[in-house]
Amino acid sequence: MTQYVKIPKERIGVIIGPKGETKKLIEDKTTCQLEIESDSGKIDVTCEEDPLKEFRVLETLKAIGRGFSPEKALEILDDDMLMLEVIDLSDVATTPKELQRIKGRIIGRNGRTRELAETLINVKISVYGKTVSVLGYPEQNTIIRTAIKMLLDGATHGAVYKFLEKKHQELLHSQLDSIDFY
Repeated sequence: MTQYVKIPKERIGVIIGPKGETKKLIEDKTTCQLEIESDSGKIDVTCEEDPLKEFRVLETLKAIGRGFSPEKALEILDDDMLMLEVIDLSDVATTPKELQRIKGRIIGRNGRTRELAETLINVKISVYGKTVSVLGYPEQNTIIRTAIKMLLDGATHGAVYKFLEKKHQELLHSQLDSIDFY
């Protein structure tokens, strides 16, 4: 069965990679075939053996299309629990100026907010076009979605940092609780 994904045309080159290396790497790693239409941004994915692998390849391509580097996006193929979540900002921002302001709040001064969120919650965040995308495990993505919603609703960066610190501690404790010391 063949599935397809459409990504921004300016990201097609990233998926192909230098001398077609990224495309070949994805195909070799998954035994799937990618058929790329550069002028439309449409990519057909055909995986003969494994429909789940097809889904993971589509997610990987979407992640690259949403601004992640191929190195980060390819982690999706290695870890079945890693999820891509795309948050559309066009519902919140009605003008280009408002979109810029919102993206700026999410990224923070000199990238501080995004960097802190990535470090504390152990996710990867990409702000691209009219979207914010998160690459992480389901529990982590839920935390980041909440933090982004707080920023969109006008919460101060300080309040969001406190929320992230608290969730970081909770994640650490839940990881410690799952370790059997006996």
